[in-house]
Amino acid sequence: MATVQQYESGHPPEWCPGCGNFPILIALKNALVQSAIDPKDTVVVSGIGCSGKLPHFVKTYAYESLHGRSLPVATGVKLGNHKLTVIAVGGDGDGYGIGMGHFIHAMRRNLDLTYIVHNNQVYGLTTGQTAPTSEKGYKSKSTPHGVLEEPVNPLALAISSGATYVARTFSGDLPHMVSTILGAIRHKGFALVDVLQPCVTFNKINTYPYFMQRVYKLDAGSYNAMDKQAALAKSFEWGDKIPIGIFYKEDKPTYEDGIPHLQEMPTCKRPLDNISVDKILDELQ
Repeated sequence: MATVQQYESGHPPEWCPGCGNFPILIALKNALVQSAIDPKDTVVVSGIGCSGKLPHFVKTYAYESLHGRSLPVATGVKLGNHKLTVIAVGGDGDGYGIGMGHFIHAMRRNLDLTYIVHNNQVYGLTTGQTAPTSEKGYKSKSTPHGVLEEPVNPLALAISSGATYVARTFSGDLPHMVSTILGAIRHKGFALVDVLQPCVTFNKINTYPYFMQRVYKLDAGSYNAMDKQAALAKSFEWGDKIPIGIFYKEDKPTYEDGIPHLQEMPTCKRPLDNISVDKILDELQ
């Protein structure tokens, strides 16, 4: 079984002191250890932004892609070798703004991926501009008179788009993050983990104290995460009380399950010497 030390890349993280990315990195490493998956069988794919540097700090196979493009790259990795554990990471601007189209269609396909979104409600790397999840009225250098739009609701989008594991956690609660990410990794299907991750440098509203006064855990004893309508209703709860936990979970076939040749062997292991280009072209006509 791997240890946390085996996931140390030797490159120290380069985030602002107190950034919520630090506990996310720690939680991911601990979840990978508890999953008992070998580091060589794991791939972490990121987009661009503060969160985009995370693969540099964890010793697995990794790929830092373009802004908003972590999910299509993760999709290619998964279809190339579906035996790998593939984890995509990105920020709220990366995934819910620039990469929104990829976000919805990856969930619609129910690919067997884990997607961890560092949701700090601003564009942190580019110095605090308004993001898709910024609350209405939020003032920043890009919206000095306040945001006019309603914020994106990633959990409602995920539930309605076909994700089969939809969860939210808070970077100020490390044990909860570890268990939530571990559940996502073990789940077969598209798993979204939206992490409330305060940007200590640029977001002076959605701070650690702000969330610590509001977040509460969904009670597994009284809340039914398999009830889709109840999950959708719960995803809109935001304000004085903000729920964290597993909002929705469903078991159903993944996209990979429907691809015949993947049942035989991973794509990357298929022999190339017997491939007939003419036969492939005939099938496409």
